[in-house]
Amino acid sequence: AQVSYPAPELILNDLKGEQVSLAGLRGQVVLVNNWATWCPPCKAEMPTLQAYYENHRDQGFVVIAIEAGEPQDEVAEFAKKLRLTFPVWPDPETKALRAFRNGSLPSSYVIDRQGVVRLAWTGAISQGMLEKHLTPLLRE
Repeated sequence: AQVSYPAPELILNDLKGEQVSLAGLRGQVVLVNNWATWCPPCKAEMPTLQAYYENHRDQGFVVIAIEAGEPQDEVAEFAKKLRLTFPVWPDPETKALRAFRNGSLPSSYVIDRQGVVRLAWTGAISQGMLEKHLTPLLRE
């Protein structure tokens, strides 16, 4: 769905324990994916996100997969098993679900280079949806 509102401030630690923030990604197009290791549709869409990321990362695009609620080591193990090469941020206190005011998983948000949320989806997303709605934002 098309939306338009400023991206929430969100500061977490990545899998290495280093502090990361959404604000630190200004200038890139960011797909935030809220997911959980125990959620089947979340797992199902990961290869789609990975493939899209590999195809578009050189256009200033990044996927940030924010895992809701599990400990860092479990999340790291899971990311390794799925061979994810985009950043994965564990979110043991589910701050991202509150920041985006949506507890449903999976849910995805696309933030443009100016820090504005332009697209929001609840439920698994397909390659076709990404090409149709997100690819044009990469060209802006």
